[in-house]
Amino acid sequence: MSRLAWHDISAPVRAQIEEVLGGPVVEAVSQPGGYSPGSADRVVTASGRRAFVKAASPAVNIDTPDIHRREAAISARLPAAVPAPQLIGAVDDGEWIALVLDDVEGRHPSTPWQPRELAAVFDALQQVGSVALPADVPVADAGDELAQDGVARWRILDADAVPTLPGGLDSWVRGHLDELTDAAAQGVSDARGDRLVHYDTRADNILLRPDDSVVLVDWPWAARGAGWFDALTLLVNVRYYDPRADVEGMIAAHGVFDGMPADAATHVLAAFSGMFLEASLRPDPPRMPTLRTFQRDQAVVTLDWVRERWEG
Repeated sequence: MSRLAWHDISAPVRAQIEEVLGGPVVEAVSQPGGYSPGSADRVVTASGRRAFVKAASPAVNIDTPDIHRREAAISARLPAAVPAPQLIGAVDDGEWIALVLDDVEGRHPSTPWQPRELAAVFDALQQVGSVALPADVPVADAGDELAQDGVARWRILDADAVPTLPGGLDSWVRGHLDELTDAAAQGVSDARGDRLVHYDTRADNILLRPDDSVVLVDWPWAARGAGWFDALTLLVNVRYYDPRADVEGMIAAHGVFDGMPADAATHVLAAFSGMFLEASLRPDPPRMPTLRTFQRDQAVVTLDWVRERWEG
């Protein structure tokens, strides 16, 4: 991925960002990781104020500005009890959109995931699921998102289009296309609920502070859904870094999964696998040459888990 630097942001937009911060930026350190081609900088002003700034324009990627606008609208209304960076302000000139957020002193979880850190993140996700979600938080319905992201992808995926996958997964998928599509469709209703869902839980969207508290970052895909949804999809990331991880044991061991039917988990995973697999076949988006490989790898991890659940 080719990420913008602070100086690549339009000069007038940088000036407006500095107005939001109350002073000129004297230091900007670009942050690696993630899958957005826009800027992502930890900045410091002349007075010592710190913040995190992310910005993009359609020239960078046609979709990123609207994603940032969605995140700005959501972040501005997240309840205080949600462990997320506070939105300080946003700059939007109709082309460029920049989010100015609290700077979080922290690091991403270790990968492969370590048990203590994973337990802390599960605790944080359980906290998110316990927060009453105000009606004015502009989030989508997780079931609707899953229908669009997963079910629709399986329905347009022809058996001949299934790429070569390791472990004979490609042959297995071709032989189970109808079952995978049906399972994904059942996942739509399973995913519905009245809890706040981050919808994109991965190590690169999580920060651990020095005091071991957890902060979830990057909220554009937030939704209203089942309280266990984020924890389940996080286990895809756990398995991505360690294919031998005992994810089923982790489900049995933590209260964040209480009330999650086993079949519902399989259905949601089936939907996610369709989303990853079909997306991986599309052309590379501008400035994001690694995204399709990542999506293919995610498809392999999720499909392999679904196959284990069905055959185990």
